[in-house]
Amino acid sequence: MLRLLLTTLLLLGLLNVVPAFAREAGPVQHAPASQVRDLPQIRASKVLRVLVNQSRNSSGEVKGEPVGVEYYRLRALEHALNARMDEGQRITFKVVPRAKEQLIGALRRGEGDLAAPGELLDAALVHEVGVSAPVVDQVALVLVGRKGDRSFSRIEQLSGRTIALTTASAAGPVIEQINQQLVLRKRAPVRIEWVDPTLAVEDVLEMVQAGIYRLTVVERPIAQRWARVMSKLRLDTRLHLGQPQAMRWYVRKDATQLLSSIDRFLASYRAPDNQDAAFERIYRRQYRVHDPLARQDRRRLISVRAVLQKHAAEQQIDWLNLAALAFKESSLDPKARGVGGAHGLMQITPPAAQRVGVSDTSTVDGNVQASARYLAMIRRKFFSSPQLNERERMAFVLAAYNLGPERVQAMRAQARRRGLNANQWFFQTERIAMEQVGMGTVNFVNSVNKYFLAFNRERSGLEQGIGRQ
Repeated sequence: MLRLLLTTLLLLGLLNVVPAFAREAGPVQHAPASQVRDLPQIRASKVLRVLVNQSRNSSGEVKGEPVGVEYYRLRALEHALNARMDEGQRITFKVVPRAKEQLIGALRRGEGDLAAPGELLDAALVHEVGVSAPVVDQVALVLVGRKGDRSFSRIEQLSGRTIALTTASAAGPVIEQINQQLVLRKRAPVRIEWVDPTLAVEDVLEMVQAGIYRLTVVERPIAQRWARVMSKLRLDTRLHLGQPQAMRWYVRKDATQLLSSIDRFLASYRAPDNQDAAFERIYRRQYRVHDPLARQDRRRLISVRAVLQKHAAEQQIDWLNLAALAFKESSLDPKARGVGGAHGLMQITPPAAQRVGVSDTSTVDGNVQASARYLAMIRRKFFSSPQLNERERMAFVLAAYNLGPERVQAMRAQARRRGLNANQWFFQTERIAMEQVGMGTVNFVNSVNKYFLAFNRERSGLEQGIGRQ
């Protein structure tokens, strides 16, 4: 009878264990399957293609400084493979960023020779590939919340709670097991909120710190790393979530020489003590997203909702995109003053407003009208291609709003030359921005995106003027 109950609940989806994978952030790039390249073929080509998790935590680089956890290991591997080799046999590494859930499929198709996720992979994704020795062994998952909120030390306390997870998170199967235990004890299951694919693990942690999401589960080393730059995060280390696992690298099946070389390297590799120095210096002041639906901010949003909706509709823009931009620019304060003459709810400058035919931006109506028209002009002139999905289109528009459209188009061209997806801003073209101009524009787009997602979660209530007060 109990087995029948569990089966029925699973089929009905009441255990929330089947990942409702969100749509892709941008077009998925596929290549035809190719023959396996083992170490001799790689040496002959002089290039080892490394598939990395596109998350900034795993593989970010800012103005020439690596901030991703895999860069130091990969550079050390490159040095080890080239040790005592003649010039003609030396290998250079080519980084190929992919979404975490795409890494193994891309590896099997031959789009890379080595996959280095920098995170635990859901075991269900890993098949028909070679698996390395542990890169980091005994990696536990940890529940992460916000300091000041309730902490957790027992599984039963998670009953009925919602945990935000990124697509392909290794925590998914663990929560499945927890839910089975909770059902046996006649308790409500844990609810999983699979977040938008424009968010990586570090984005979810920032939104937990802000109070937008209440809880998430990530690998302990990742949580500890980001807690050093997000001081409001709380790690519930007394709560045990499944058995510790090993982070690993992956190669194509039958690439036995490459796998043997990797295992020898990992057996002796030790991370440098200062490997996170650049990470901490660069990110310490970057992650400052706030909850845009705190009581006072919600009231401000409701007070300007009508004007946002009117001008968004005129320009065929989702009004919540305007709301998110307004929150980022002025915290929804119509009296805000910025630099260079920027002012008002949208922090539009008079020259930009005049460019789209608006002469008076001192009123909320004129300020929003000018900003909506300016965004629409950028979209129409530079980002109207049907190859862009709407989320990515808006990201490019925001990047151009912040940095200038011609500069962003040049970055897309550079992304194409580098083999990146030029139709995807998040994690792809944004890499060029991080390398060329640093984190400013990337953080601007990311912040507006997070505010949009926070608003969108409560769209119905906001459009009716109800919800949390």
